[in-house]
Amino acid sequence: MESRQLYQEVILDHNRKPRNYGRLDAPTHHSEGVNPLCGDHIHLDLALEGETITRVGFEGQSCAICKASASMMSAVIKGRNVIEADRMVAGFRALATGHASADQMTELGRLRVFEGIKDLPSRVKCAVLPWHTLHAALHAESETTTEGDADPIPGSA
Repeated sequence: MESRQLYQEVILDHNRKPRNYGRLDAPTHHSEGVNPLCGDHIHLDLALEGETITRVGFEGQSCAICKASASMMSAVIKGRNVIEADRMVAGFRALATGHASADQMTELGRLRVFEGIKDLPSRVKCAVLPWHTLHAALHAESETTTEGDADPIPGSA
């Protein structure tokens, strides 16, 4: 199957049926992510036992790319420890911005379909927002954005 077709099918599937959609009761970690330019706004809840992510939930108003990225992220980080999750945040950001190839990011699994997003600069922030929000939640930051110093593509505003 052509990579663009696979990308579209995966995005549509996770947009229609997002995994782990909804807020958690009594999360141990939470953050809110906002992309003010396109209006994406998500809430991410995590439940950690020790250093392991045991439950994940998200909700909000976002485009299909942001929702699919959050859905896929939520599925892949469950059961991972904080260090692994942080490594995945860096890997996804590198993949989405074109600083790494899908072949280099094998630990991302099916998330590698987002490699082509680098060719759509206006959509990179949509795909990266859930990952920024995960990083913020893991590091006790109550909110984050894809603007300013956190902009994955500096100079794109």
